[in-house]
Formats: sequence, C-alpha cells, structure tokens
Amino acid sequence: MIPFLANKENSSNIFANELQANGIHKFYLAFMNNELDYLKFYKTLPDSEAFAILEKQIPGIKSDKILRKIESDSAEVRKNVVLITIESYSADFMSHYGNTEQLTPFLDSLSNKSLFFDNLYAVGNRTVRGLEAVTLCLPPTAGESVIKRKDNKNKFSTASVFKKKGYQVKFLYGGDAYFDNMEDFFSGNGYDIVDKKSLSPNEITFSNVWGVCDEDMAKKAIQVMNVEAQTGKPFFNHWMTVSNHRPFTYPDGRIDIPGNSKSRAGGVKYTDFALRQFFKMAQKQSWYNNTVFVILADHCASSAGKTELPLDKYRIPALIFNPNHQKAQNCNKLMSQIDLMPTLFGLLHFNYESKFFGQDVLIPAYKPRALIATYQNLGLIKDNILTILSPKQDVKQFHLDVINNPKLTVDFQLYYDENQMTRIRKDLVKETISYYQTASEILKKKRYQNE
Repeated sequence: MIPFLANKENSSNIFANELQANGIHKFYLAFMNNELDYLKFYKTLPDSEAFAILEKQIPGIKSDKILRKIESDSAEVRKNVVLITIESYSADFMSHYGNTEQLTPFLDSLSNKSLFFDNLYAVGNRTVRGLEAVTLCLPPTAGESVIKRKDNKNKFSTASVFKKKGYQVKFLYGGDAYFDNMEDFFSGNGYDIVDKKSLSPNEITFSNVWGVCDEDMAKKAIQVMNVEAQTGKPFFNHWMTVSNHRPFTYPDGRIDIPGNSKSRAGGVKYTDFALRQFFKMAQKQSWYNNTVFVILADHCASSAGKTELPLDKYRIPALIFNPNHQKAQNCNKLMSQIDLMPTLFGLLHFNYESKFFGQDVLIPAYKPRALIATYQNLGLIKDNILTILSPKQDVKQFHLDVINNPKLTVDFQLYYDENQMTRIRKDLVKETISYYQTASEILKKKRYQNE
C-alpha cells in the first residue's frame, strides 16, 4: 500500500497533497527517488526571479534559457585530457596547507609546475557527489547525487562536449563500476567503462574490498591510452582512484608505512606514490606531451565538524598540468568542483554550447563563489559569508572569520570560525536559492539533457 499511497499527490493544492501522502509515504517516495523535492521542502522564489538572479551570476544565460554559446578568441587546442579524481584527499594532506608529515611529496611537486587552484571546495562529502560535479558541472541538488537516481542518463556533460569534438571517452575505475551506480551513470552518458573486470588475473598484483591497487590501475590506464593514441583521435579519460579508502591496505615495500598498517596516512601516501608511478610511465609515451592532466579530490577525508557545513571539510587540492606548455601559477579565486572542467575548456579555447552552471574562473566576468552541501543542507560561500538552506524552509547565515596560521600565507589558510549572523544578507539568500531552485527545476523538467 505504501507505494500506492505515496503516489496519491494529484492535487494542484500543496496542502491537500500533504494531507494525502504524509509521514512514511513521503519518506518512501524520497527514498525511492533519491531526491528531496526542492519546492516542497526549501525556501523558494518565483521562477522568473530565480532565473533573473542566476542570469546575473552566469554570463550568457537569458531568462530560463540556460543553453548558451561559449566562444574563444583563439584557435581550439585538441589535446588529450586525463582527469584524475583522487579518493578522499583533503587539502590539509599537502605541505602547501601546513602538513609536515610529507604525505604527498609528488602532488606537492606537481602543483609547483601546474595551474594550482588553491581555494577550491568540493560540492559534497561522497564520491558520487564529486564525480557528478566534474561530469555534469551542476550544483549539488537536495537528496542523493544524480548518479544514484533513476533519471541519470543522457545528461549534458563534460563527456558530451568532448564527444562533439571527436574525442574518445572512457571512465576508469579500479573497483567494480557497478558500485554506487557508477557503471549505469557513466555508460548512460557516453563513457566506455574500464574497471576491475577489464583486468586479467596476471594484471592484478594487489586488491582489497574496493578493488585493485592504484598502481595496477595506473598500468592499465597507460595500456588503454596507448591503444587510443594509435587511432589518431584525441582521448578523454576519467580515472577514479580507490586506494585511499578504508581499510587502507596496499602493496608492501612502496612507501615507508607498512601496507597492512591500515592507517589513513598510509593510504594517502601510497596513492601519491601510485600517481608518481603513473606519471613516470606516461612520460615515456608518445602522447604525453600532447596531453593535459587534471587532478583533484572527490571529497575530503572526513566531513564531521562543529557546524552544519564546516569549510575545512570541503577544501580540496586541484590542479591542471600541461607538460612543457603551462607555466606554474596559483589561482586563488574562490571556486567549486563544478568550475574546474569549464575552466579547462577555456584553456583549450573550446567553442561549444553549454548548459553548465560551472564557469571558467579565469575570465573577467567570473564572480567568485563556492557551492557546498550535504544530503539536505545546501550552502553558498560568497563575500566571507556562508548561507545555508535547509528543509522546513530554514535559512541560516554565518560570517566566516579566518583562524590565522602565521606559518601560512593568506592563500592557504584553511580554518574559519563560522559565527551565525543575526542580520541576514537577503541578497545572498536569494542568490543561494536561485542556484539550487533553478538546478532542481531544470533536472526535474528534463532540461539538462544532452540534446
């Protein structure tokens, strides 16, 4: 009876609907759909006002028409692209942010040769949220990630942009891509899948519950890219690492922390080691100098904090490395995961039609902000203020006061006191609503499809 009753919302009167399907029925519906209905649970604006505010934040949007043309004034660069999302990799693991344990020597050194985004925030605290962010470049809507929803296929995505440019597109994962609905999502959005099932027994030197170790997947990735390079077509490969995850086991003899120590520090350091091995192999390949590497974390190592959205639990490392062509540079603009791939497209001078909410942060029109969320708390960081929307139409704002670490420069300060404000910045409340309400509506009305 519960599924039957849960669908008895057929009135145009919201109050009547709430009487028809309340309590366990509504819980069932939310559970099955993996989403919370934004219009029912959160503070809203008239649609026209929400889109008008969004139009001021994202160049090119007109009214409720999010599709717009992105045009470059330079010739397009059709380089290969390798996107590496690293499991559970907090910014505070890196020496740049004050870590003294030498956990990430390779990533530290690579960031000094790259375009390093040192003020970037993950949109959420789950792997699927990070994958959604770099694939769909869309704010984290209430409920579960789009990846785990029924309506998760044929979306406008980074893959669709690359495919229109003639790229080969693959998702590489050391575990079973069936986990967390990743295989369903990526294959349904134009990716070929290379996961643990693609490795022969003699290609697996070490595995645990999450899959093969990152070194094994690095070797497989090189094989895949060598085959792709022979076709003469550029490739876009998205590799998701697995080793920095409980139980934190990995091959012995690679780093100075035993492989069976089951420590987070070991997991972090081993993943960094595996990335170094990947680049050592890549440097020997013919396609290396014609490839751009994008590296970032999927989310931080932990999410617990004293506030609903503790900022230090969302700050992650991110960089773009272009061998022999990109001069080292730090970008300190406040930004989200959803902005990284549009920024890459800008660097490649791509001309394309976009539905992305993410933006090229290197253009003058970009207005710094970051979007962060949990399953139900939806946040916007802007002007040193964190605005949080929660169910029951609740709104809170916190002033962000940096807790200064004198050993670090201003660009790498991680920790903030979040002091709740008594006087609300209404303009920021409306801007926060505009991002999340419009994103939810566009998904709900199937206007984020790859058309």
